Amino acid sequence: MTNFAMLRRGGLRWAAAGVVTALALSACSSTSGGSSGDAKSITFWYSTSAQDQGYTDLAKDFEAKEGIKVEIVNVPYDGYQDKLKQAAQANSLPDTASVPSLDTLWVNQLQDLSATANNATNNINKDLLTTQDSKVLAIPSDVTAAGLFINKTLFDKAKVTYPTDPSKTWTWDEFLAAADKVRTATKAKYDLVYDRSAARIRPWIYNHGGKGFQLGADGKYAPADATTVQALADFAKLNNDVIMPKSVWGAGADPNALFKSGQVVAYFSGVWQVADFADGITNFDWASAPTPAQPVHATDINLGGKVVAFNNGSKAAAAKKWVDFIFQRDNYTKLAQTNGYLPIEKGLTLTYPFKKQAALDSFALYVKEMELADPISASGQATGTKLLLAGKSVDDGLIKDEMAKLVNGKQDAQKTADNIVAGLNQQIG
Repeated sequence: MTNFAMLRRGGLRWAAAGVVTALALSACSSTSGGSSGDAKSITFWYSTSAQDQGYTDLAKDFEAKEGIKVEIVNVPYDGYQDKLKQAAQANSLPDTASVPSLDTLWVNQLQDLSATANNATNNINKDLLTTQDSKVLAIPSDVTAAGLFINKTLFDKAKVTYPTDPSKTWTWDEFLAAADKVRTATKAKYDLVYDRSAARIRPWIYNHGGKGFQLGADGKYAPADATTVQALADFAKLNNDVIMPKSVWGAGADPNALFKSGQVVAYFSGVWQVADFADGITNFDWASAPTPAQPVHATDINLGGKVVAFNNGSKAAAAKKWVDFIFQRDNYTKLAQTNGYLPIEKGLTLTYPFKKQAALDSFALYVKEMELADPISASGQATGTKLLLAGKSVDDGLIKDEMAKLVNGKQDAQKTADNIVAGLNQQIG
């Protein structure tokens, strides 16, 4: 397994199993008052099962330059949020961290990272910052994006071409026609499998010109526009056990396993699959292909870890200095390359140590995809952050449940959209 073999799934971040630098939390955390240290050392919490080396290397460089030791604490992802809550209640938050999400319990203890975020040299994508009251509370360590994979072996066998440049992408109609030709010529089982996820249905809606499910000016989810409703209806029709298997969206079958079986022409998922495919697909050649635009070029952009600095008294200045060090252009380039990150900073030239050319090509394509993506691509994660900072949240499982009813013929697209909006508004009160 490569150093990248546990890439975040669809914005849900790294599934972690506390390896490497598994330090005791209570022993490494500093008190909010700063009485436990003289800023000669600070703590940095994050979670990974594989991507450790990048931060470890930066910590060594930081200590050599600033004389401040960074004690890295790898926290298992399951329970990470609870550990942060407990630390806040015990007045023992870490000095810095890469967190899965912010929490109203401790958000008021975060330092303003505006100076780092707005440093023109860093060229950080400001659309993806977490801000409140004109303060930058968190800077993403990396981003994820949804996208299309194809079984290149089947395309080559069928002598069907496909685009490789996102600026010259195909429409969904063109892609589906090509996939159908490949399936017919190669006797594959399905044209497409598509992740069963709210974060993946969003780009389908955006690609077709719909706005999806957005908060209105009153802070409630607005009724779905007609284009969104039509996009849902069109998506449901694809689940006919020829184009797409009904078992995924209708019953929760695993699309990843179906694609890796070699019997599916294409798979709509995201960048987090690259490492898995690089190691785990040996029975055929695969490739990333540009996301279809019909007519909107969009994806679903989610955030990886959110880097924060806590206001821990005498440790605060050193914590802020460490965060600034992470995002300095040269340092962040090393971090992104070593940890296999899609970058939050624009215009970087990155060399990833993947052994498979398909993986290298895939990352290059995703970088271009995000540069071309319509701004609506980041609206899902932005809405989630906005609700969180207001002390609210939604369970996206509602969308999957309502879509299952649509796919299984139990309700039409308008009813599905109405139920989703009503359910989301009920969740946020």
